[in-house]
Amino acid sequence: MVMRCFLRRSLTVAISLLVFLLLISLSPWPQEDSEIKEMREWVQDAGLQQLHTDWNLHSLQNLGNATNFLNISYRYLAGIPPFEKKFLTVGLCSVKRKRENYLLETLRSVFEQSTHEELKEMVVVVHLVDPDEEWNAQVLEKIARRFALQVLLGRLLVIHTPAEYYPPLEGLKRNFNDAEDRVRFRSKQNVDYAYLMNFAANLSTYYLMVEDDVRCSKSFFTAIRKAVASREGSYWVTLEFSKLGYIGKLYHTSDLPRLAEFLMLFYQEMPCDWLFVHFRLLLTQKEVIRFKPSLFQHIGHYSSFQNTENKLKDEDFEEDPSTFPDNPPADMITDIKTFENYLPNKAYSNVEDYFWGKTPSAGNSFIVVFKQATRIFRIQIRTGSEQRPGDYLRAGLVELGTQKYRSGLRCSSYVPIGHFEHGNFDKQNLESSAVSAPKCVRIMVTLNQSEWLIISSISIWTKPGP
Repeated sequence: MVMRCFLRRSLTVAISLLVFLLLISLSPWPQEDSEIKEMREWVQDAGLQQLHTDWNLHSLQNLGNATNFLNISYRYLAGIPPFEKKFLTVGLCSVKRKRENYLLETLRSVFEQSTHEELKEMVVVVHLVDPDEEWNAQVLEKIARRFALQVLLGRLLVIHTPAEYYPPLEGLKRNFNDAEDRVRFRSKQNVDYAYLMNFAANLSTYYLMVEDDVRCSKSFFTAIRKAVASREGSYWVTLEFSKLGYIGKLYHTSDLPRLAEFLMLFYQEMPCDWLFVHFRLLLTQKEVIRFKPSLFQHIGHYSSFQNTENKLKDEDFEEDPSTFPDNPPADMITDIKTFENYLPNKAYSNVEDYFWGKTPSAGNSFIVVFKQATRIFRIQIRTGSEQRPGDYLRAGLVELGTQKYRSGLRCSSYVPIGHFEHGNFDKQNLESSAVSAPKCVRIMVTLNQSEWLIISSISIWTKPGP
């Protein structure tokens, strides 16, 4: 009876969306012309019967390339896969909550905080994981009504994994002395994530996990793309864009089949937060790579487990990341003796780390050597840290390099642009300076100091070309 009701509701949704497609075929949508044309061509090629089949929840084969261990069939509740591989998949699981449900607000934030160009390179996958088919049908209908255009343009997919594919969720190990219902909840959550990741393995180059109760910062997609570019040439398994829960964690999609299988193998052992850390360590990324400011904020007031109150907030979240530095590709060179693994390049990224050097002397330098001449309008440099406020630069000068040596490793001549004040430097409107497109930025130590030096961040904003 419940399944018949579910199918009946889904057919209603299908008809509504088909009507919507006919409406947009008769209406001007200047910003969507090319994509609407693609949708029309798809309908013509596949035929209305194919559209009807997708929406009637027939089982479709796994898109991922995992082993047979995860070779399952999914139900497409809404949407079709994108026509070509995207840059980013945003994935989230959603389950019924007794009080407030935040899924629609989360989806609204994802789409409203993204530009038209960003949305072209992104697909959102919602995995409805509640065993209550009636609830799934109600949520599906709300999604279809509110985000019909995103569904039809291939930007939003809603899927469901049938219950028969789930492993046992009763009589599980009670590790960490967790209550039985808690063990069941966290074990099922591991499986929910595993099936979602397995599904997303071939949709894009990168995969971002969020939860169904978050708010996104403006143009989070572009901020993530810049962060990925900043790590080019370096090995990473997980990049983190929020410090809360399983929000804002980025992976290569090539790692998803292994991660999905890992979650399934150990689904009853521990919570997903811990399993993800173990996975990162097993793939030999020892350190957390977390970017600041955070791009995602937790908005839920009540947990999906037992409706418990949950008011966790990420104090590093910023609504508008337009203030994020660009930090164009560059090499770091310093003659200050580096302490342990606090390497120079850590001062130039917006990860939660820093450069730490021993007792700098007058004449020591720290140089940012750009891969190519870069037009700059602002430079901000901060030294010291909350944990070690005394390790700041007592006296220093910032200079812009105009010419490189033939080796290209550093600059041969510099123009000074200002001094540090209380360990910090911040200068704007550099595009009107004598050196508008420098090849290097040099920090010169102008006074001996007995304290060590932490350069916590070097932030550079570039001026777009004409």
